[in-house]
Amino acid sequence: MEAATTLEVVSGSKLQVGEANHADAEQPQASLGQRVGSLTHQLLPSVEENPKIWLPRALRQTYIRKVGETVNLLIPFQGKPKPRATWTHNGCALDTSRVSVRNGEQDSILFIREAQRADSGHYQLSVKLGGLEATATIDILVIERPGPPQSIKLVDVWGSNATLEWTPPQDTGNTTLLGYTVQKADTKSGLWFTVLEQYHRNSCIVSNLIVGNSYAFRVFAENQCGLSETAPVTADLAHIQKAATVYKTKGFAQRDFSEAPKFTQPLADCTTITGYDTQLFCCVRAFPRPKIIWLKNKMDIQGNPKYRALSHLGICSLEIRKPGPFDGGIYTCKAVNALGEASVDCRVDVKTPN
Repeated sequence: MEAATTLEVVSGSKLQVGEANHADAEQPQASLGQRVGSLTHQLLPSVEENPKIWLPRALRQTYIRKVGETVNLLIPFQGKPKPRATWTHNGCALDTSRVSVRNGEQDSILFIREAQRADSGHYQLSVKLGGLEATATIDILVIERPGPPQSIKLVDVWGSNATLEWTPPQDTGNTTLLGYTVQKADTKSGLWFTVLEQYHRNSCIVSNLIVGNSYAFRVFAENQCGLSETAPVTADLAHIQKAATVYKTKGFAQRDFSEAPKFTQPLADCTTITGYDTQLFCCVRAFPRPKIIWLKNKMDIQGNPKYRALSHLGICSLEIRKPGPFDGGIYTCKAVNALGEASVDCRVDVKTPN
């Protein structure tokens, strides 16, 4: 009885097994299978170069993109003949409506036109050749700006300081927060000024507020993409009031400066020449201010036009205008007040030039 069998192999060619006689049919089936496997192995392509993936250094750590940016990854590989390259996302097949793949002779390109947060995850490239396989995993993280803190509260105001508290945002933008930015604005100008940047706690104290101003505060959340688009503002204003100042005067005993006249610098004897003006000086200390009386040979000379008497800040002076031979003698300065009196004398000699 004649029989023919056709077997399909990986290469797509067909292997014909010729007619078999009754003697061959009586042989064990295992020998027929061995012959078919031997022929099939001869028809498979031989592996000239093992498959291997050359993953770029920049993709060996998490690859971060912002929402809306393009993802374009080119991954080189090797293998001869051309290996079969496939991609998976978190262990599942790719969503071809969002992700495009192009496989070349020695590379594979993964392309996402506008990345979304759902595109984050583990992407695995598998390169197969015969029974050999090489794989590489790429972590992609798609991030965006965080949401604003949920609320902010003015807890306390004292002196020129204000205490604030707030709650973290519900959405961190698919990444960790770098911190918070705290700003203040006074009601007079309405301008916002930053007082803290990348602050990590959920409460803070704002200091050095100006007395007499009222302030509002707001807080932004911040991540790698930047600050949140909006920020909550405190419902209450911080009024920095001027503290009431109470001045207390210390009692002190009134000092009595009253003093009887006392000469601190006496008159000095002098000799002058006829016709040359001469001045006499002395210093006196007294309170109340004393009355100054000038005497010549114990005779009062007040009002005499030949003499000019001055007294200022305790310095007493007497000018003798163009003295003559009869202007010599004993001159006395007397100081008198309610507490007493004092006096000093000097001798003045007038000589005629030869």
